[in-house]
Amino acid sequence: MMPHLGPMVRKEFIQMRRDRLTLGIMVGLPVVQLLLFGYAIQTDVRNLPTVVLDQSRTPESRDIVAAFQNTGNFRIVAHVNDRPALDRAIDRGEAQAGIVIPYDFPRRLARGTTARIQVIVDAADPLASQAAIGAAAGVAEVRNLALLTRAAGRSVVPLEARVRPRYNPGLRSPNYIVPGLVGVILTITMVLITAMAIVRERERGTLEQLIVTPVTKTELMLGKIMPYVGVGLVQMTAVLLLGRFVFAVPLAGDVLLLYAIALVFVVASLSFGLFISTLVRTQQQAMQVAFFFVLPNILLSGFMFPRQAMPLFFQWIGLALPLTHFLKVLRGILLKGVGLEALWPQVAVLLGFAVVMIVASVRRFHKTLD
Repeated sequence: MMPHLGPMVRKEFIQMRRDRLTLGIMVGLPVVQLLLFGYAIQTDVRNLPTVVLDQSRTPESRDIVAAFQNTGNFRIVAHVNDRPALDRAIDRGEAQAGIVIPYDFPRRLARGTTARIQVIVDAADPLASQAAIGAAAGVAEVRNLALLTRAAGRSVVPLEARVRPRYNPGLRSPNYIVPGLVGVILTITMVLITAMAIVRERERGTLEQLIVTPVTKTELMLGKIMPYVGVGLVQMTAVLLLGRFVFAVPLAGDVLLLYAIALVFVVASLSFGLFISTLVRTQQQAMQVAFFFVLPNILLSGFMFPRQAMPLFFQWIGLALPLTHFLKVLRGILLKGVGLEALWPQVAVLLGFAVVMIVASVRRFHKTLD
């Protein structure tokens, strides 16, 4: 009934066998991603970096700090001497929680009145902050049960843990998702666009015309990137406007600083896509390799899942991805209102990534057809 179907199928298998790079990507990509994300993706947030302001400095205060640490949800990274130091640590992302124990903490416990402590949580990540809020309430409940058991007939609650979610007090998901979407959309579109830039020229036959021109390799690479920089900034503007007026996402920081850093991120993403374009031979291969890069950016950067819940090895992998650092910039400026003094490490990483990728693309590209 279909006498030519068999030869056609055989021809496709032969062509597939000859294109070993595409076949390897198609077979290896799902395996690598399954192993990578199966181990990395976890939603049980533990070991939140926490700073402690212990104004009491007594055995009772040290005991309550140890109780917080023993929950496994809080990892004490520093003890600070004043409230501004605690606020700076949370603003800069060095800590995601802070425990404040007042001077009169042991005296109130001894008098039988309610002793209060404050737990400040960075609620820019609602999933991580909910785990911290629940753990803080659990510490207070367990400690109260022990104290009430020892002091029968006590009429007031011995310990009260007041939790203060900061930057996103309503724990609204749009405040977390929309800034992340800016980075994700830019990553997908910018990488995919330039990943097919060189191979598109090769498949259309126009690469020969570029090769015989006096255009240098550096000019060619930069020329491929520059027209799309404006496109990326327009995309970011559209998402930010929709987020502000449709989802009521706050804009607490400097807009000009945000656009300046976004410019660096866009160039970094475009240059990486261009580097991919110098490695492959077809647009199909370029798209597959680009998606292999895009998926880890989405899943390991902290956009969907808290990075604190990931094994340490995958947290290090996430630090090598530009989106991880750009998300800190977006949420830092939009939700926290921080400036360059808190974000310069992320800016330095993005600048370094952009420079390395541009240089690598120029060195990898040869003005030949072979």
